[in-house]
Amino acid sequence: MFHVVFYHPEIPGNAGNAIRMAAGSGAALHLIEPLGFSVEDAKLRRAGLDYHDRAALHVHPSLEACWEELRPERVIAFTARTEASYVDVDYRPGDVLLFGPESTGLPDDLIDAASLRVRIPMLTGIRSMNLANSAAVAVYEAWRQHGFKVP
Repeated sequence: MFHVVFYHPEIPGNAGNAIRMAAGSGAALHLIEPLGFSVEDAKLRRAGLDYHDRAALHVHPSLEACWEELRPERVIAFTARTEASYVDVDYRPGDVLLFGPESTGLPDDLIDAASLRVRIPMLTGIRSMNLANSAAVAVYEAWRQHGFKVP
């Protein structure tokens, strides 16, 4: 299916909500250290409800370690610093959907190194969407394009 990568996530509730989304969609969630929380954090556990054992969750010590494990063919960086829309991508199974930290977004070098750079549209004056919501928007568009087939 699809791989969601959170690069240096900061807020446990976002990771917990993404765990629920991964369990419900069949996506794999990859968290890249350093994290702004412990995976044992109560807020992460509460947000993830009882889906932790049903989600494919991976914690990697670095982005390089994640790439070594995944060996992705395509990395799609989600950023406000492009005009290309996330709906214009023909998603492929195995695609990596890459998201940056809540406070700063992805660093320029990761955006530049990605296969594709896309944005989720927002009204003028809005800086960013919630990380977990952004990941859900992306995963469900990718999954929709594949007829919501069960992985």
